Amino acid sequence: MANSNTPYKGKILLVDDDPGLLRLLSIRLRAEDYEVEAVESAHKALAVLHRFRPDLVITDLKMDKMDGIGLLRELQTKSPGLRVVIITAHGTIPDAVTATQGGAFGFLTKPIDKDELMETVERAMKVSGSAEVDDGWAAEIITRNQKLKEILAQAKMVAATDARVLITGHSGTGKELLAKAIHRASPRRDKPFVAINCSAMAENLLESELFGHVKGAFTGATRNHEGLFQAAEGGTLLLDEIGDMPMRLQVKLLRVLQEHQVRPVGSTEAIEVDVRVISATHRDLQSMMRDGTFREDLYYRLNVVNITLPLLDQRREDIPLLVSHFLQQIASEAGQERKVYAPEAVELLVTAEWPGNIRQLYNIVRQNVALSRSPVISGELVQSSLGEHAGKLASFSDARDEFTRNYLSQILQITMGNVSQAARLAKRNRTDFYKLLSRHDLNPDSFKTR
Repeated sequence: MANSNTPYKGKILLVDDDPGLLRLLSIRLRAEDYEVEAVESAHKALAVLHRFRPDLVITDLKMDKMDGIGLLRELQTKSPGLRVVIITAHGTIPDAVTATQGGAFGFLTKPIDKDELMETVERAMKVSGSAEVDDGWAAEIITRNQKLKEILAQAKMVAATDARVLITGHSGTGKELLAKAIHRASPRRDKPFVAINCSAMAENLLESELFGHVKGAFTGATRNHEGLFQAAEGGTLLLDEIGDMPMRLQVKLLRVLQEHQVRPVGSTEAIEVDVRVISATHRDLQSMMRDGTFREDLYYRLNVVNITLPLLDQRREDIPLLVSHFLQQIASEAGQERKVYAPEAVELLVTAEWPGNIRQLYNIVRQNVALSRSPVISGELVQSSLGEHAGKLASFSDARDEFTRNYLSQILQITMGNVSQAARLAKRNRTDFYKLLSRHDLNPDSFKTR
């Protein structure tokens, strides 16, 4: 364990089926104040991944059942951006090449030199995105939802790399907030973050905004205009609602991603650009590819890492936190005293249906603050503002009845309406089973094949 007086240096997961080498590497790394977890197989490494959350994995290449390359591939799926160093036997150059081409950060050759080990670990940690980034990188994303916390952990690892990220999710789930957080956690954090909504403007204007134009390129082009790729130089460009980008511009964007150059409208000269691209959409791009409205080659260029944000309905435990945050934010902006919700008003917000997700919740809170004459926002005002979306979360009793009805229907479908067989599957006696069917208005005859 790292000494309490030393700064956090990072977590390293060691994987090797040689107990002696595991022990030696553990001693060396712990002496340098790294936190170390050592396991004897790739399967054990995958099992401890979410509990230990390493910043770096060092794994032997030759292991039984799953080797180092297999583990590398699994880690790339489960924890994109996590750095992996492969240990190879002396002279196995082809293995080292395969490991590097497969995405390994580097390799160490047995017998492992202590100085080489430390140098490799330090280089990997510098780009791991974990040891040096302030925890405030995701401060704008308010949550205690476990699924979203796991998404943020994944996003932080991805931020350390230059991998392109496609953020998917319904409108209002916070895709731009996550893109900004990834930028803040990345080595590009001191450079610009620039965002553009691809659905918010006409095709020609979008082309000019993205790639720039030169004077005289079209009517009204009275001067040179620097596009957003140039404006984001060294930083991050968010292409929001990428699914709405016209096909002609998809071709041009693909060329920029391939060549790392932009050619302004009306210019014959290309300009080198160094920009990390994050895209976001609420659309089903795979369906659009099948329909021929989104280019498959562009999709795979953008979708190196995919992160899907949950609906607000799937993280209801966050609603009170978000409401409190919004109330404080609105009060600070207006220079007024912070209003509060009555307890029954908060219950209404938690149990409501939120098709517009966080954006809709924010708008409701802002509306309630504006319309409330009292410092305490009442349940009646919330009920009025929610309208048809109020109280959509089922009570425990209703949810239990729905589950029971669905369960009974499924068993009757399986047994084709045979009540005796269905009762045996449900482990209930026939009389009780008939009572359950009667209570839930289910007729066994309707499940029998004609």
